Amino acid sequence: MSSFLFFSSFNMIIPELPAYLSSLGGEDYKGLIIALFTLSAGLSRPFSGKLADKIGRIPVMMVGATVCFVVGLLYPLLTFVSGFLFLRFAHGFSAGFTPTGASAYVADIVPFQKRGEAMGIQSLFGSLGMAAGPAVGGWIASIWSFNTVFYCAAFTAIFSILILLRLKETLPEKEPLSIGLFKLTRHEIIEKRVLLPSIILFLSVFSFGVVLTIIPDFSTHLGIKNKGLFFAVFTISSLGIRLIAGRTSDRYGRVVVLRAAVICMMMAMVSVAFAESKTVLLLSGVLFGAAVGMYSPTTTAWVVDRSLDKFRGRALATMYIFLESGIGVGAVISGWLYANNPENFRLVFLSSGGVAFLAFLILIFIKRDRKTYLPH
Repeated sequence: MSSFLFFSSFNMIIPELPAYLSSLGGEDYKGLIIALFTLSAGLSRPFSGKLADKIGRIPVMMVGATVCFVVGLLYPLLTFVSGFLFLRFAHGFSAGFTPTGASAYVADIVPFQKRGEAMGIQSLFGSLGMAAGPAVGGWIASIWSFNTVFYCAAFTAIFSILILLRLKETLPEKEPLSIGLFKLTRHEIIEKRVLLPSIILFLSVFSFGVVLTIIPDFSTHLGIKNKGLFFAVFTISSLGIRLIAGRTSDRYGRVVVLRAAVICMMMAMVSVAFAESKTVLLLSGVLFGAAVGMYSPTTTAWVVDRSLDKFRGRALATMYIFLESGIGVGAVISGWLYANNPENFRLVFLSSGGVAFLAFLILIFIKRDRKTYLPH
């Protein structure tokens, strides 16, 4: 529930930010709204992973939720372009901290044999928050003002914090917070034990970056007025399969489910590439959502399987670094290939399917999965 409120909080303002930035005179900087947020989230991951392993899971979750609260209150005060862009960068630290701590916390309290199912539940509530936040934010903005949306987002984060206050810390041996904990060695940035699932995740979410970047223009190209329709369809599709995928990975192993996920992703991208109607595009969205719903909880569970308890936070931070990198690289490369030329749509989506195929090739040669990694 805390994750639901957290994701609702920072997603609540997303639909209104382009118009708000334009009202400040910063319409030329719209591309930085997500880019700055993602950059700071990625930069903060190694720190959140280390702190989750040293000072505890709950403090790390609370840092992220507190950032959401404070930044939400500051948006109406820093009403100039540079101030807004600074807040977007600062806001990204919330996403860099809370999900890392939350995933580690869930992994700590759930039995090994139900880990996939638990990650499915966690990702389900996170996705519900990501879906509910923009809808509620858009409704509030249509009745009241930008500032009202910011304040509502801030106080939604407060409720997330109140839930965390009632939880019991799961890290057995905590260290006091000190300046030394913010010094990272190169070994503390990436957890090598989870590189394999992280690389597969990178290749899998490449298509997510492509979809975020290209689908709005492609929807317009097909004559679809509502550019968000594809996103709504794949979100609903991903929600429906998360618990099933998690439970299946507990029973049959992570690799089996991930193979199905990347096959589904390849089919989705090829289907989008050849879509010439609204119906085909939306059916592709169902396939795309199913792929996302399968690989999200399964990869998280696999990462936890392969990690040592004392480095669990670092392992999950590594996974999130590869996740954000994959989405970012997919967005940049697809924008470059597309070059605002409709004739390049097919090339972009087929290339994305090819990247997913690389993930499938790796998975084909993996014979060991979660059953070989017993609890530590």
